Amino acid sequence: MREIIRTLCGYKGVKIIDGAVCPDHVHLCVSIPPKMSISTFMGYLKGKGTLMIYDRHPNLQNKWNKAFGVRRYYAATIGNVTEEAIRKYIREQLEESRKEESEGAAF
Repeated sequence: MREIIRTLCGYKGVKIIDGAVCPDHVHLCVSIPPKMSISTFMGYLKGKGTLMIYDRHPNLQNKWNKAFGVRRYYAATIGNVTEEAIRKYIREQLEESRKEESEGAAF
């Protein structure tokens, strides 16, 4: 997943500042070119990312009936919040995800 995100961001000139790939979601802090809207980038990332995943793992198309991921996303711009605060949030989410995984494995 990381490779796909890096590749797609590179194609669009989007700089990845920070990120975390969790088992069921992804957090990204990116710098998008000024002429590109957030919704355009997210549509591209989610759409092309799904196609690339299915290309590499065709068996997943049947598993989710071609509905990979969800249509929604959350986006915020850095203005009222510092970049460091966003990076801290991403790190905390990754740690929380890892904690949930290890607790789930303890069954």
